[in-house]
Amino acid sequence: MGLRPTILARDWLVTTEHYLSAQAAAAVLGAGGTAADAAVAAILAEGVLNPHMHTFGGEVVALVHAGRGVEALNGHTRAPLGLTLERCRAARLTSLSPDHPYSWSVPAAPAALLALLERFGTWTFADVAAPAIDLARRGFPMHPGLRGPGENLSIAGDREKFLERWPTTAALYLPGGEPPPVGALFTNPALAAVLETMAEAERRGGGSRAAGLARARDAFYRGAPAEAACRFAAEQGSLLGRVDFERYEPRFEPAVERAFAGLTVHKCGPWTSGPVLLQTLALLDPAALRAAGHNSPDYLHAVVEALKLAFADREQYYGDPDVVDVPIEALLSDAYASRRRSLIDPRRASLEERPGDPRRLAARLDGPPVPAAPWGPGTTHVNVVDRARTVVSATASGAWIGASPVVPELGFPLTTRCQTFALHPAHPNVVAPGKQPRTTLSPTLVTRDGRPAMALGTMGGDHQDQWTLQAFLNLVLFGMEPQDAVEAPRVSTQHPRNSFHPHEAKLGQIRVEARVAYEVRRALQARGHRIELRPEWAEGYVLAIVVDETRGILRGGADPRGEVAGVIPAYAIGW
Repeated sequence: MGLRPTILARDWLVTTEHYLSAQAAAAVLGAGGTAADAAVAAILAEGVLNPHMHTFGGEVVALVHAGRGVEALNGHTRAPLGLTLERCRAARLTSLSPDHPYSWSVPAAPAALLALLERFGTWTFADVAAPAIDLARRGFPMHPGLRGPGENLSIAGDREKFLERWPTTAALYLPGGEPPPVGALFTNPALAAVLETMAEAERRGGGSRAAGLARARDAFYRGAPAEAACRFAAEQGSLLGRVDFERYEPRFEPAVERAFAGLTVHKCGPWTSGPVLLQTLALLDPAALRAAGHNSPDYLHAVVEALKLAFADREQYYGDPDVVDVPIEALLSDAYASRRRSLIDPRRASLEERPGDPRRLAARLDGPPVPAAPWGPGTTHVNVVDRARTVVSATASGAWIGASPVVPELGFPLTTRCQTFALHPAHPNVVAPGKQPRTTLSPTLVTRDGRPAMALGTMGGDHQDQWTLQAFLNLVLFGMEPQDAVEAPRVSTQHPRNSFHPHEAKLGQIRVEARVAYEVRRALQARGHRIELRPEWAEGYVLAIVVDETRGILRGGADPRGEVAGVIPAYAIGW
């Protein structure tokens, strides 16, 4: 038994990164809404409650199973049309810092949520936005994760930056020059007004629900919010313009998948880091992992070394498939996995970046990794399963209040996702006008014989697929309950190049929670792994739902690590 029980439910279940967003989704589901209706309500609420993790100016990436296979929602941003490699070089940039206005791009979340609502929902935008509007207009109790004890990505942690450099953020989040105390009601009237403007546009003109959703979209991307965002961006030196707002479109596309241990794991395409998890699974032998034993030296070594190889391929090949020819089928093939698996030395940790060559082109990106910088969380995740067993696994992130200044008329910043672009001309993720920067947002959806089996996801940048992988293996190979699976001790490798500025790496280093046995840590060290010992509850924060067809119930787990660390209060609610 862990810190919390597994939540068991009959009709529906939701897991989110804040108990109030979970309650918003629960209210929708209790009133007969679909998983998509509830997910949109929860994500909108998260953008109010956890702006240090995600706001309405960010992105939403999702996987949906609604009885006709798994579809991926590409609700990711695109670079401004004025952003070019030549322009970055003229500005003498070696990478795109989130502090630089060139990293700003168009908010994708509004269009993505409306698309999810139109395709898989039944409610209006006004109805699903009502909880978020209420929280923004009437206020919510300030919580420790947002206020912060002083670390980065919190109001207290970024206080000096807000006061010295970002007066518009300070005006909202530092009333009187200080972070609001925990428990004080905090309001965001500008954000409430944006959502109300969209809801009012939806109500005007009548017609179908789809027509109303289109009016809500136009109210944002062609109306006063876009005008305010572009005016503010121009004042700060950003390249973002009205045409970037007007031409932005999310889309649905097929998910990529890989079979493992009788299940099929579905991920978004190589414009995300998602296929890394699938490539890792292709390198792992379920029987050998079970025989090694959970979190044994052999088990953790195999997982870490497989992750290193998969991440090396990510750096070599992944990028926007509209611009880059990504050999995703070859990367996920059995033949390629067989060749790559032979590179794993069971007795020795690799200290090299080793991308493969699935098409045998002998191409290679060169350049040493730079020294690593401190990591901080900055994403939210929502899982929802409804009565009809429609599943939504959605990761929402971007436009954090600590990354760029608040647009005063909007109540939220603009996304800085362009910081994940490379400035190497041969890199598959090199910056280009209108291109999608590769993202770390990586929801997971699992099926069994075409029917929904699991939904998983987490915050955590490049750690997302590492943490999700370990929770998934806990469920599948060791039969753990969802809550036990997300609470079990974890590790993560720092070996891959970080997706974020300044794209650092620590070759050979793994972060290990102190709950991993001392003898195991020593054995890993003896194989050459460079151990960074972490606190007992530091490598989070995974949310999971398991569909138990045998009993006709749902099982849910919400990682307590965020609450232990005072970062984010994840919760599961079901009925």
